[in-house]
Amino acid sequence: MPLFDLPLDQLRQYAPAVAEPADFDAFWRSTLDAAAQSPVLLDVRPEPTDLRLVDSWDVTFAGFGGDPVRAWYNRPAGMDEALPVIVEYVGYGRGRGLPHERLIWPAAGYAHLLMDARGQSGRYGAGDTPDPHGEAPGGPSPLTRGIMTPEGYYYRRLITDAARAVEAARALPGVDPHGVVAAGNSQGGGLALAVAGLDVELAAVLTTAPFLCHPQRALDITDVGAYGEIANYLAVNRDAEPAVRRTLSYVDGVSFARRAHAPVHFGIGLRDMVCPPSTGFAAYNHYGATAFGPRPERAMHVYPFNGHEHGEATHTRRQLRWLADVLGGVTADRSHRPKVSGAQISPA
Repeated sequence: MPLFDLPLDQLRQYAPAVAEPADFDAFWRSTLDAAAQSPVLLDVRPEPTDLRLVDSWDVTFAGFGGDPVRAWYNRPAGMDEALPVIVEYVGYGRGRGLPHERLIWPAAGYAHLLMDARGQSGRYGAGDTPDPHGEAPGGPSPLTRGIMTPEGYYYRRLITDAARAVEAARALPGVDPHGVVAAGNSQGGGLALAVAGLDVELAAVLTTAPFLCHPQRALDITDVGAYGEIANYLAVNRDAEPAVRRTLSYVDGVSFARRAHAPVHFGIGLRDMVCPPSTGFAAYNHYGATAFGPRPERAMHVYPFNGHEHGEATHTRRQLRWLADVLGGVTADRSHRPKVSGAQISPA
């Protein structure tokens, strides 16, 4: 697949003015305030596995509207101290799967909370969280569900779940609350950026091929993958474009990125037609622009001959090394961490 987006020298400078609603902050403040009315942890119970080096728990927390959202919580077996935790969000069409499917982070010595994606399981991986809110006008897929209004849009619910997952992680025994990292690829990368803009206490952000960044441009230059679902919806609902674009402006990763405070690590493939490079660079170049104090540390790794798969294992190794440096103060100073006796966690 040839390069189709802007050349790299232009991408490095690409910081477009995005359409941001005047009530963007009020919209998300009221949404998260409503979610905070429910206690965050609903259930935490040990999950039996065949793994000897990793302990697992099945977590249920209260997401948007108090809805129960499922997650897997893994940590290295036998470690008796509170650990930094990676809160990971899955890609589009995936669920949380089984607890042994993602072991990089506990193998590296971190705690790991993997959030299920409500109403998305079945395309690439199994999930256990339904989405009971499907009545708002829009299309049949998660990306178009409720897309005619910001209030009824599916991603209002999913982003709220993502923010609540961070709160749930902080409430889990065995977690260092000063070392919470938001991470994800594609849809998960977009959710990590959203949380970065909504939570000022994150320790770091890992985002690769982030989805829902500058979606106004993405709709204009690609119909590959999930953005094609919006194009198909508009091909039938020809008068819906203004409402759809307005709704997307409330979930634009660029707007969240501008408000972020935590150090961030990006990865982008220049041949990515699913999440075009310019949309990810727009978020990167705007990242932390409106944060109070010094602008947060930013790192970008570019893969000129890769598409949506970006750098895969090579990129993961770069994430591990970068994160170890960024969390050096947290991981080196263990005096503030409580001991966790066998990491025994009972239901909340």
